This record gives sequence, structure tokens and C-alpha cells, in this order.
Amino acid sequence: MSPSHPSPLVSFVVPLYNTGASLIKLVEAFRPLQIAGGFELVLVNDASTDGTGSRVVDLVKALPCAVTIVDMARNFGEHAAVLEGFRHTRGQFVINLDDDLQNPISEALKLLDHLQSHDCDVVYSCFEKKKHHWFRNFCSWLANACATFLLDKPRDLYLSSFRGMRRELVDRITTYRGPYPYVDGLILGATNRIDRKLVQHADRANGQSGYTMRKLVRLWLNLLFNFSIMPLRVASVLGAVLCMFGLVLLVSVLVEYFMLGHPPAGWSSLMSAVSIFSGAQLLILGLLGEYLGRAYMTVSGKPQCLVRRVITHQPEEP
Repeated sequence: MSPSHPSPLVSFVVPLYNTGASLIKLVEAFRPLQIAGGFELVLVNDASTDGTGSRVVDLVKALPCAVTIVDMARNFGEHAAVLEGFRHTRGQFVINLDDDLQNPISEALKLLDHLQSHDCDVVYSCFEKKKHHWFRNFCSWLANACATFLLDKPRDLYLSSFRGMRRELVDRITTYRGPYPYVDGLILGATNRIDRKLVQHADRANGQSGYTMRKLVRLWLNLLFNFSIMPLRVASVLGAVLCMFGLVLLVSVLVEYFMLGHPPAGWSSLMSAVSIFSGAQLLILGLLGEYLGRAYMTVSGKPQCLVRRVITHQPEEP
């Protein structure tokens, strides 16, 4: 960067997807912000279909801070958009917010203060009460439970998309170019200096969450298959358990026939055993196929994301 545009203290990264009427409120929330050392705003339009991408270009022109707009060629999901946004940041600290204004700017400053005053690489927000829909809260709980089991996440850590990081950690995780990104998995694999900060969670400004069941399932699959081989280990244990179960069934049939003189019951027990073992085999084949398919897509060069254009705005000199 030129001397007239030095690197700011903090970069705010906000992924945009069909932000709608909240877009004006989001942009205006940064207008009165004053931070010693300066700040920049990185907005990633994840191929919105409601005109968000074209509207945001005009809205940021009056902001008194540096703004970078990353326009994605198509929707690649929140985590790919956030990683691409991280790659366009320059700040010593990077704070990630959602576009629904449930993470107020005043609460983001608490994360910044925590990073500056504590020896941690990343600070996650935690809430006394989340104001999401119950289904979204349940899905978040399930994803956190899976992360605890698969990624050795601390049990008391809630993985929130409202997080703050140091520059060094951002530089480490943005080297990942695989087609199935999961930001929290990258963070947990890159550092153990992790803190939490209690913040307020506001009501959604407009509309509803863009997370559909399909997107949530895709997120869980990324968590399961891209950052852990635990499913393969579970499949191995399942195979061993079913082998033991089959052995027990065989012994019971032999005892019943040779010692008690009763012929085996036959069809019902046979069909039950066949169903159990066949289902287990298909499950294990599915796990292997998922890993193999993802490896193939990675080796074949499936892109993590594609950027159509990058627009930068610098405030006018006083």
C-alpha cells in the first residue's frame, strides 16, 4: 500500500447474501465508527440475487473508511466467502461479522479490545441468550457437539461466526485452497490460543436466515470429512462390533441346535442379521466414497471460490 493509505489497525469482514433492507443499516452502522489506528471494511457479495451486489457499490461511496467489495462469481457458501474476504484484509486484527446486524458494531469493539489486552490468537463471541430461531440454535448446538468430538474443540467453546483474530492466524488459515473450507476447523488446526468473550446478541434486523437444511448438511459434511478421519475410525469400530455380534449369533445358533436340540428359528433371524450387516457395509462404503470423492475433487482442481471483480474505495483526503 502507498504511504498515503497505511494498513489499518482492524479489518471488518462481512459476507453479504441477499441482505435486503438490512444493507443500508449495515453500511450506516460503520459511518460514525472511530478507532485509533483506523479501520477498513471488507464486504463479500456471495452472488446475491436480490441486487445487493450493485446497491452496495453506491452505498459505500460516502463512508469515511477504506472499503473493499469482493464480488463472487457464484454462491460458494459462507465459509468460502469469509476466507476470500480474509485474503483482502490488511489490518493487524480481523473481525468477522454477519450481515444481519445481530452482531452490533459496539460488541465487535469488545472483541478488538480483548485481542489487544490478552495473549490469544482468536477470540470467539459467546452469548447469554441467542436470538436465532430454535431450529438454527439446534443446528449450531449439533455442529458444536460434532466439532468437540471430531476436532478436539474445548467443550466450553462455542464456535460462532462472530469472531476476532490476529493477523498471523489469518495469514495461516488463508493458505488453505481446498474446495471444502470450514473456517473453524482451520482455526482449531492452526492454534490453541483461543479465548471467549461474552457479548450481546441482537434481534435480526430484517428477513430470515439464509441457512437452509441443504446448506447446513453441507456444512456438517465439511466438518465430518475434511478435517478429521474420525468417521473412518468409527466405521472400523462399527465393523468390529458387528463381527462380534455375528459371532455371538453363530454361537447361539450352534448351542441351540447341538445342545438343546432345537432347529434354528430361520427366516426372521436370518433376515435381521442380513439387514444389519448389509446396512453396515453400505454405510462404510458410503464413508469411503465420500472421502474418495472429495479427494478426487481436490486433486482435479475444484475451486474454493471464483471472484468476478474486486472494487476498492478510499475515503477522500480532508
